[in-house]
Amino acid sequence: MKQTLQLRLGQHLTMTPQLQQAIRLLQLSTLDLQQEIQEALESNLMLETEEDAAGKKQATDDIVAETAHTEKQVDAGSNEKEVDSEQNTMPDELPVDSGWDDIYDSTLPPSSGSSQQKESSNTDYLTQCSSSQTLHDHLIWQMQLTPFSDTDHVIAATIIDSINNDGYLTGNLDDIITAVGGEDVELDEVEAVLHRVQRFDPPGVAARDPRECLLLQLSQLNDSTPWLCEATDLIENHFELLARQDHNQIKRSLKLDDEQLKQINHLIRSLNPHPGTSIADNEPRYVVPDVFVSRRNGSWRVELNPSTTPKLRVNSEYANLIKRADQSDDNTYLKNHLQEARWFIKSLVSRNETLLKVATKIVEFQHGFFDYGEEAMRPLVLRDIAEAVEMHESTISRVTTHKYMHTPRGTLEFKYFFSSHVGTTGGGECSATAIRALIKKLVIAEKPNKPLSDNKIAGILGEQGINIARRTVAKYREAMAIPPSNERKRLA
Repeated sequence: MKQTLQLRLGQHLTMTPQLQQAIRLLQLSTLDLQQEIQEALESNLMLETEEDAAGKKQATDDIVAETAHTEKQVDAGSNEKEVDSEQNTMPDELPVDSGWDDIYDSTLPPSSGSSQQKESSNTDYLTQCSSSQTLHDHLIWQMQLTPFSDTDHVIAATIIDSINNDGYLTGNLDDIITAVGGEDVELDEVEAVLHRVQRFDPPGVAARDPRECLLLQLSQLNDSTPWLCEATDLIENHFELLARQDHNQIKRSLKLDDEQLKQINHLIRSLNPHPGTSIADNEPRYVVPDVFVSRRNGSWRVELNPSTTPKLRVNSEYANLIKRADQSDDNTYLKNHLQEARWFIKSLVSRNETLLKVATKIVEFQHGFFDYGEEAMRPLVLRDIAEAVEMHESTISRVTTHKYMHTPRGTLEFKYFFSSHVGTTGGGECSATAIRALIKKLVIAEKPNKPLSDNKIAGILGEQGINIARRTVAKYREAMAIPPSNERKRLA
């Protein structure tokens, strides 16, 4: 084979470190970005915030002013009485039988004797306050305050371990006996312990089904509660009729009129079918908006949140230490940090510009939403914004993920403004968000004793020019956690 030389031209995309850093910063949320900035400030000596630089300058000015003031005091006080030197000098050594607090005033709080208390005193108080309590921890705490025998204590702990986050007991009592592992444990003993656990807070916990959960809550009400006996009878003996909302059969069975049944239903609806949800089991997650949207002079304005990204700058003192044509290790170290600092600041500026540009275009597209609400939401996809700002769809996807916008209608995620569409009879399009708002509006305005079915809602929307199928209405209704018509039926 003869060897030849050929010249070829080609193009390929190379991800430079600067581009990789810019993309990574672009997809970070506000809280993650703040953590990233803090790590960069700690690892790169060339980076500093403008607040830190101003604080250093102020501290330097204060030191200079204090030094000048001290020199004046020394010159002016030469003729004054000398102060007792014993109170202003530090001895070389302290007596063996003395302590530091015996000689000098301590500004620290007194320490306790036990090591456990010393360790707890160093713990951040805000961390203790922010920690949430799970339902399991809440029940264990009550179990420890309840007098149990050793065997009953093990049974109670096993029962609590079998309670899910909604507060219901999973599994049957035979499984609990097997889990305890004691052949001498009887079923009656497990039931007795279960009844004691069911008296714990929150009311209705450790129930085996919704019927038992509601009965437990009713049993803990005051005996003088109006309609308590009737509500207990209804749940205990006619729970299936109550689940089907068969009001006519309930009235015939309990010999009630409409007003009496209405009062009983009002008492039952005051109960919580998921008692475990009343105990917080997750840490609160705080949302920090990336941009603010406000109306000024008849138009909507978009501004970046200045508190999300601190203003960074290059430390001039360290930058001046870099020497030209010096290849020493220290000089190379400073040059690398300086270059990384400039890249990081440039990536932050690019991120803010892209974020502001995308947020402004979203507000322009959804101008009707900000003026009139969800019913005026336009259908919007990522491609529309990408073409408007001349960027790739993947970039728009990164910008709109975990980014929030503070508006007069609430703090909303950027993704909220993107939705699919449904065709109209006039050839136009209607967004899914607007359709969900219309469905919710129809359900709120419906008659309690004659709720609208999914087919009826689809017909009403069809009369308004929106072509939508019944199954689509059911999908949107379930997404908004709206029950079907038979479960929404109420007495007038």
